[in-house]
Amino acid sequence: MKSFVKSYKMLCFVIVSLFLLAFCSTGYAQVYPEVRLKDIGRIEGVRSNQLVGMGLVIGLQGTGDKGDLVLAMLGNLVENFGISIDRKDLKSKNTAVVTVTCELPPFVRNGDRIDVTVSSAGDAKSLEGGVLLQTPLKAANGAVYAVAQGPITIGGFSAGGAGSSVSKNFSTTGRIPGGAIVERETNWEIDNAGKIRFFLSKPDFTTADRVARAINKNYGYAIAQAKDAGCVEITVPPQYRGKLTPFIASLESVKVTPDSVAKVVINERTGTIVIGGDVKIAEVAVAHGNLTVTIKGSKAVSQPEPFSFGETAITNQAEVAAEEEPGSMTVMKTSATVDDVVRSLNALGATPRDIITILQAIDQAGALQGELVIM
Repeated sequence: MKSFVKSYKMLCFVIVSLFLLAFCSTGYAQVYPEVRLKDIGRIEGVRSNQLVGMGLVIGLQGTGDKGDLVLAMLGNLVENFGISIDRKDLKSKNTAVVTVTCELPPFVRNGDRIDVTVSSAGDAKSLEGGVLLQTPLKAANGAVYAVAQGPITIGGFSAGGAGSSVSKNFSTTGRIPGGAIVERETNWEIDNAGKIRFFLSKPDFTTADRVARAINKNYGYAIAQAKDAGCVEITVPPQYRGKLTPFIASLESVKVTPDSVAKVVINERTGTIVIGGDVKIAEVAVAHGNLTVTIKGSKAVSQPEPFSFGETAITNQAEVAAEEEPGSMTVMKTSATVDDVVRSLNALGATPRDIITILQAIDQAGALQGELVIM
């Protein structure tokens, strides 16, 4: 019986120890969460491409361009339909020259539709009610990858008359949801050696090394190698040759704990302060207090003595008062968590703008163990 009780106590001790170990690990994971590879980077070649074009918007209510560019483009449009006309007879108040932009996502196919943004390129007052005519969209290599056309949605308005006007949002920029049809596909291929490269969104040597280790551990042998802080080269295993989609799908689900530089980001305009979990402050003393000086002016009447033949005069007097709020000195010891830093600063009764000034002074003193970023 005694041996049974002793064994039971030992079992309880082991269970409690494992629970505490799991709790500590959970606390660490809260600061450094495990994320999927697809959330912190991308595969080389899997990217969007920018497209741009210039076209005409018609159907405006007298809010179009008045320059020579719209007349030239409108004349070219008419001539393309085999109509000969003197360009001096063209009117452009219902037409505007616009630039059309969009991003061509990866893996889109011929016939797929993508959204486009239309912006006035001239002096048009509004694109409300306009329709974009067929506009080719080109990439940086000059090739046409999509063609856009359709009615514009601006999400605002602009109106005026009799010397007054009213507007909401921007009426010279709009969108055409699904307004472009893809005419050319983009291809994605790996090199002849059967290797792909994984690019980190936020380059970091520690994170790149962890990514390579996690991939090798997941597949059981060394197929990944960190080339630098932002690139991990991966050799496609023999069983996945010719089957890249299943391999990349399994690769994206590999979890890793990313690392980052300790930073304190502050925005003096809005009073926003963001402190990273790794930020530490060396032992430093901080004094906080405010001095208020008040100067009040008043007027006084000076009367002469009786029978002194003096004159009544008005004099200006000033009262100066200085009031200093009780200052405080707080010693902030070397902190291991953000909570310690915030608690120490709150002990001073500091507002967010006061904390910004204090953090800048701590950084100048060399006690802030991290990067201070001022937006």
